[in-house]
Amino acid sequence: MSYQISNFTDNDDIKTLDQQGPFSIIEYQRDLSVTPASALNAYYCSQMNVRKRQVVCDLSKADITTQAGAMQWMLGDVNATTGIKGVGDLLGKAVRGKVTGESAIKPEYTGSGILVLEPTYRHLILMDAGSWNGAVVLDDGLFLACDSKLKHKAVARSTFSSAVAGNEGLFNLSLSGQGIFCIEAECPKEELVEISLQDDVLKIDGNYAIAWSASLQFTVERSGKSLIGSAASGEGLVNVYRGTGKVLMMPTAKMPNV
Repeated sequence: MSYQISNFTDNDDIKTLDQQGPFSIIEYQRDLSVTPASALNAYYCSQMNVRKRQVVCDLSKADITTQAGAMQWMLGDVNATTGIKGVGDLLGKAVRGKVTGESAIKPEYTGSGILVLEPTYRHLILMDAGSWNGAVVLDDGLFLACDSKLKHKAVARSTFSSAVAGNEGLFNLSLSGQGIFCIEAECPKEELVEISLQDDVLKIDGNYAIAWSASLQFTVERSGKSLIGSAASGEGLVNVYRGTGKVLMMPTAKMPNV
């Protein structure tokens, strides 16, 4: 290795929030690139946890697959590929991208260098795919990056009504295998609620679940009573998760404005 990085992660304005596998999540404690016109807004953002965050990937620990367009800069021995392994693989990924709403081709990065993804104000959360009872299903638009060893699959909803009534797509992206992945969420890790089910049932009034075990059956059903304030599921309907596995919820992120 012939490079050296200064004034990046060692800057006193940058805090490392989490580190798992090849990924590190960094957070800028203050927005210093401000003008007199934007200073007041930047101050209140820093006080209310509205901060820029980035994913830093160490490719010497694992190959990385990202959402298309996520790369900001890369350094050292880094090779970017399409991740396509033939015509059949291209067609399969194109179909999966079409039905899940994710990018059809997700770049894969190999080598031993450093890959840094675009900054975002969303919350970046690292998770271990191996802890999800075999495979994890992600809510639409959350996937950002993962260890390339993880397998991607389009998972159909249990019933057509679960997509239509739940205001969701017909398919979701599923990741299976052993490895770390990163999602972009609307709330911080501290506000996420994890529920483990052992041959049991979870009912949620709204699409607050952001990830769940692929072993769970997901449907949308009548709650048996009228529930008020359900912007996502529709009045009187709940999202139901049955079986053995776990569900990750962000119950505070999609509250209506009051």
